[in-house]
Amino acid sequence: MSAAHELLAVDPAVAARNFRTKHLAADLVIVGGGLAGTCAAITAARAGATVILVQDRPVLGGNASSEVRLWALGATAHMFNNNRWSREGGVLDELLVENTYRNPEGNAVLFDSVLLDKVVAEHNITLLLNTAADGVTKDGDRITTVTAFCSQNSTRYELTAPIFCDASGDGVLGYLAGAAYRMGAESKDEFGELFAPSESYGGLLGQSIYFYSKDVGVPVQFTPPEYALDDITKIPRWRSFNTKVQGCRLWWIEYGGRLDTVHDTEEIKWELWKVVYGVWNHLKNSGDFPEAETLTLEWVGLIPGKRESRRFEGLYMLRQLDLVEQRRHDDAIASGGWSIDLHPADGVFSEHAGSSHLHPRGVYQIPYRCLVSKNVNNLLFAGRIISVSHVAFASTRVMATCAQVGQAAGMAAVLCTRDDVLPADLLQPDRLRTLQRELLRTGQHIPGVRLEDPDDLAQLATLTASSEFVLAELPADGPAALLEHSRAQLLPLPAGAVPQLTLTVDVAAPTTLAVELRTGNRPDDYTPDVILARQEFELDAGPGQQIKVDVDTSIDEPRYAFLVLLQNSAVSVRTTNQQATGLVSLQHKSTQEADERVGRPRVEFWTPERRPEGRNFALAVNPPIAAWIVDNLQNGYARPTAQPNAWAADPTDARPTVRLNWADLQRISRIELGFDTDFDHAMESVLWNHAERAMPFCVQHYLIRAGNQVVAERLDNHQTRNTITFDPPLQTTELSVELLTTHGNTPTPLFEIRCY
Repeated sequence: MSAAHELLAVDPAVAARNFRTKHLAADLVIVGGGLAGTCAAITAARAGATVILVQDRPVLGGNASSEVRLWALGATAHMFNNNRWSREGGVLDELLVENTYRNPEGNAVLFDSVLLDKVVAEHNITLLLNTAADGVTKDGDRITTVTAFCSQNSTRYELTAPIFCDASGDGVLGYLAGAAYRMGAESKDEFGELFAPSESYGGLLGQSIYFYSKDVGVPVQFTPPEYALDDITKIPRWRSFNTKVQGCRLWWIEYGGRLDTVHDTEEIKWELWKVVYGVWNHLKNSGDFPEAETLTLEWVGLIPGKRESRRFEGLYMLRQLDLVEQRRHDDAIASGGWSIDLHPADGVFSEHAGSSHLHPRGVYQIPYRCLVSKNVNNLLFAGRIISVSHVAFASTRVMATCAQVGQAAGMAAVLCTRDDVLPADLLQPDRLRTLQRELLRTGQHIPGVRLEDPDDLAQLATLTASSEFVLAELPADGPAALLEHSRAQLLPLPAGAVPQLTLTVDVAAPTTLAVELRTGNRPDDYTPDVILARQEFELDAGPGQQIKVDVDTSIDEPRYAFLVLLQNSAVSVRTTNQQATGLVSLQHKSTQEADERVGRPRVEFWTPERRPEGRNFALAVNPPIAAWIVDNLQNGYARPTAQPNAWAADPTDARPTVRLNWADLQRISRIELGFDTDFDHAMESVLWNHAERAMPFCVQHYLIRAGNQVVAERLDNHQTRNTITFDPPLQTTELSVELLTTHGNTPTPLFEIRCY
């Protein structure tokens, strides 16, 4: 046969053909490659499980991807609430920290690349993009096989595993498997939820499509498509549109809450396209926006970002009071902190405001029971479809919270396959403690739960440090901050008498300055509505005046207190350029007033400014605060809670070092280090410029020694967690970690060191 004939394939006509079929097996099959599914897959793969990740789109990330371009956000909520140091931990933290480092400008395409990079690096993950699950087979109450089809390679997949996870957003796997679910809003009476919406408000949140514009420097004409909305005044808030706002800042271009948000998505998409092109026509051609002359429409979303569709019924349904009262759950595996954020079902066409918020005082726990299907025995849920009421869903639905739940589902699947048990079996107390421990080891943050790790050899060591940071004075080398709003400095006070605190103020005119010492209702509560003491200072005009806050009160247990300077436009407080782990200053600009009719508590918002603003107060402390001790490295908390929970060296220490000494020879295969990437900083993934690529508190350069021998060195770290492995294992009675530089002006901090 000639070479030309070898290039030709001839297949004679037949009655019918079938698509190529591939059979794949793994320990875990995950349907859905948004942030929840992605974090579940990475978590399980790193724990040793084989994973098949099925994603029906060409990229990972779901609503965070370049196809939709919504920022990933959760408990930090743009730093607009009282959830201090609440950014989600674990795999999501790694992804957001990496994205901020590579992509501080928030380019959605680059965030795609970060997600794909992390997934393809895991050899235990088989990634099937452009592949949609379309069938399930079961044996009794268990899923045995999921079928899926990839339109790009015309291949049908038959996927088997002992455990399955639905992270698909619409719950396609749970739906096909017959899992119990709900759509819409429960009545106020079912769970005693006063915030449940009225019929006029509607029972579903809608979907959104965003657009980006670009200034090309020359006039650009725009001819709208025929389907563009021709009467912009049909949108009640049409006067809010302008040329300066784009992307997901226009989240309220929303529609579809009165429709079936699963099966009517194409209809919803077309209506949103009509709105977007009608809005752009208004901006370009109404004559009201001359600055739009050189703007072009750079990008319009091709698929809508979905908020709500199915919610599946698990072994517990989280509800409004769980969030508002911050109820404790023995099976807590994740945290939430976004407000309860309900949107009117009519979306952009509604006469209501675009959203209605109810803010709890702080973060809340999410129980494992919400992830376990009540009637499909080997099915876990992750993402926005977990078992929650419509009201609670309004908070748990946001992507960073979904991702943290995904991490928990991934780890639960690992334990199920390792021990040959079903998801519900992990509620047995010993197994549940194991699940929580494994999650904490990977960096997950579970409010109120500390890591108790019997395998950690560092717990057997004697720890010493070259020095410890003691807060005696923060120099007044920063700009003065005007008290146009009340300001506060968060301080980690020890139990006992409150130290004397000396501040420096500049006074423009004679006045009376009121100063209060406040705290929350728990040691880790950052809503300061408990006033411990108050002083008033009569001040004459003049710069550089010292005031000594000396209150006769005491603290019952170690906790954060707020040194509050009440609003006074005649006074400015001196600040410092010194930064330190666990120290932050705040402003009070707004208050959520109580409304008993909907169960809304009164919450004063005390929020930080983003760097490079937001400096700490310059102050002197007598006696000094010694809250950054080396023993913190063994306390089981890897972020500030009721105290900083970090060891930090004295700023004058030239080689900050922590040493671990054992009485007997230890065999060490792995060391885990926890650094400070500022869990108080909201790392929005897109459309938000971040001031730093690497967080200033994070250790950049460190050495590890076994005795006198350097066994590891990292020159350019920017991540929260570092794992150092040794093959063959180290054998030593002494380890030392030298923290040489950070990325900023901070006493060198470390949250944890664990050895295995």
